[in-house]
Amino acid sequence: MNILVIAPHPDDEVLGCGGTIAKRSAQGHNVYVCVVTKGCEPLFHEDFVEQGRDECRRADAFLGVKDTFFLDFPAAMLEEIPRYKLNDGLLSVVRRVKPDEVYIPHRGDMQIDHKMVVDAAMVALRPKYEHKVKRIYAYETLSETGWDIPNTTNEFIPTVYEDISSTLDKKMKAMEIFRSQLAEFPNARSVGAIEALAKYRGSTVTVNAAEAFVLIREIKD
Repeated sequence: MNILVIAPHPDDEVLGCGGTIAKRSAQGHNVYVCVVTKGCEPLFHEDFVEQGRDECRRADAFLGVKDTFFLDFPAAMLEEIPRYKLNDGLLSVVRRVKPDEVYIPHRGDMQIDHKMVVDAAMVALRPKYEHKVKRIYAYETLSETGWDIPNTTNEFIPTVYEDISSTLDKKMKAMEIFRSQLAEFPNARSVGAIEALAKYRGSTVTVNAAEAFVLIREIKD
């Protein structure tokens, strides 16, 4: 099975589904990550950007990711890019990977990049093409999910839980590779926050640790 995780920024894939990535890889599936944006001047210094990309490659490889694609759209400035270019960029990755499962951010996230990436991903994942994706899930991202204005549209309401009891430790170690993003607990981008959320999600379905997702679409054979 081919699996594609779409991440607006480096480390979103670890925060949102690092345990699932490690689990699927250990099961022998091909996991790919697509990082949609790249920080650029004057908002992000070049050295900081390259450090984050290096950390992303190493963290993804540690989790067992087969390949990481970088699309280089400008972080925090996606609204300046013509919509068709963002759509086409994600469609090119989908056509290359031909995924059976796709993981995308939650559209109710606070970061506008996340909302725009979700919209573009859903265009690229329309079930009208020759290759049809079997399952699409939305993941939650610590520091983005749940921080926008609370309403029924923004609320993350999980419907699927992945038991990551055996891979939580690997997820936390992958996050430790992201020195440019890592902070001390109770910061949301911390190993402590990752562990706390995983244990909370696990407790709701009576497993030691879990990642929660929203099932967006599933096509049964």
